[in-house]
Amino acid sequence: MTETVTVPLHRLAHARAGDKGDRLNVSLIAYRPEDYALLKRLVTTERIAALFAGRRPRAVERYELPLLGAFNFVLDGVLEGGVNRSLGLDSHGKTLSFRILAMPVEVPGDHPAVHQKMGGKS
Repeated sequence: MTETVTVPLHRLAHARAGDKGDRLNVSLIAYRPEDYALLKRLVTTERIAALFAGRRPRAVERYELPLLGAFNFVLDGVLEGGVNRSLGLDSHGKTLSFRILAMPVEVPGDHPAVHQKMGGKS
């Protein structure tokens, strides 16, 4: 059995985010194409729903984009009614994508992400 190491997701991928009304849309893009299968296993709709449980998402969908090495996550009902209705500061789009990127994931001990400092760079 291979030893695993916990690293933040941002060592494997970067994200782009947006919001429309009460819907959060986050694209998660692997730095390395060979990590797509690992991300597919590690970043599930269940994990994303659990990460945002405090915001009570009505639905979490994951769309797979293997040719791009990416996923698109759509979370309904997590933006407190949307930018124009929410009293929360910085609770939309980009800010929430950082929450996903900070999520801890288990990778093989010999994975390049183990020794990275920031944002996919060694």
